[in-house]
Amino acid sequence: MEKENQTSVSEFLLLGFPSWPGHQGLLFALFLCLYFTGLSGNLLILLAIAADHRLHTPMYFFLANLSLVDLCLPSATVPKMLQNIQTQTQSISYAGCLAQMYFCMMFANMDNLLLTVMAYDRYVAICHPLRYASTMTWRLCASLVALPWVTAILNPLLHTVMMSRLHFCSDSIIHHFFCDANSLLSLSCSDTSLNQLMVLAAVGLIFVVPSMCILASYSLIAFAVMKIPSAQGKLKAFSTCGSHLSLVILFYGAITGVYMCPSSNHSTEKDSVAAVIFMIVVPVLNPFIYSLRNNELKGALKKTLGQTKISQ
Repeated sequence: MEKENQTSVSEFLLLGFPSWPGHQGLLFALFLCLYFTGLSGNLLILLAIAADHRLHTPMYFFLANLSLVDLCLPSATVPKMLQNIQTQTQSISYAGCLAQMYFCMMFANMDNLLLTVMAYDRYVAICHPLRYASTMTWRLCASLVALPWVTAILNPLLHTVMMSRLHFCSDSIIHHFFCDANSLLSLSCSDTSLNQLMVLAAVGLIFVVPSMCILASYSLIAFAVMKIPSAQGKLKAFSTCGSHLSLVILFYGAITGVYMCPSSNHSTEKDSVAAVIFMIVVPVLNPFIYSLRNNELKGALKKTLGQTKISQ
């Protein structure tokens, strides 16, 4: 049965962080700093990989795609949030809300699928090092990136089209800093059972299955590393996947906090913090985690920064 007070909604109100009413200036400065730090760091990684032919390998090809996604994911939410804080408004148009939901889902899906592909790359590199070059061909690498992009584009498109067919009630307040699919479904006056079923299916296919693949990859990696006789060899093997594993833990920890905890444990503030971690903080940390733990990338970044200073 549809809810009462059904109306045509032209805009929604994003509450953002209501528990920080007197610190909007601090939030603006914090998110502006995080946003530009993430943009600069990920752009530098893209430039470094493109400029250094030694980094034209499968691992850095996947990392370049991850950096591209991490440029786009915060851009789907942070500029609008900064605009609302600066203008002291909370509104977002109906079309803008659906567009934001689509791009948030698309880049979050792509982030997750790329982490899975990178886990497979590390599995082949550590468990089958002699067959790595013949296995990870450029054709396979292109396919491993193209398939996630197609999936990441089409999956949220289906959710967005289904969401656009719903009617919304007079209450248009979204208790979040962006247009989250679950928040929008809770405002609908229509029957959302099919939409909720699709969300559950997407969580299973896009997040649970890849997470199991990552877990299987690292289980096989751990078994392979344990067979290495020397402690130095074990440390070197683990160091090649330490950066990726750090991102996986951060990303899936935050995703679990938002979408996979029991509803009784949910609160607006906890959901917002977890969403900030996987949509803003993780993309910012990506370049630092990889550059600090990777000498090849660190050298390429120094070279790129040096060339930038010389050109100036």
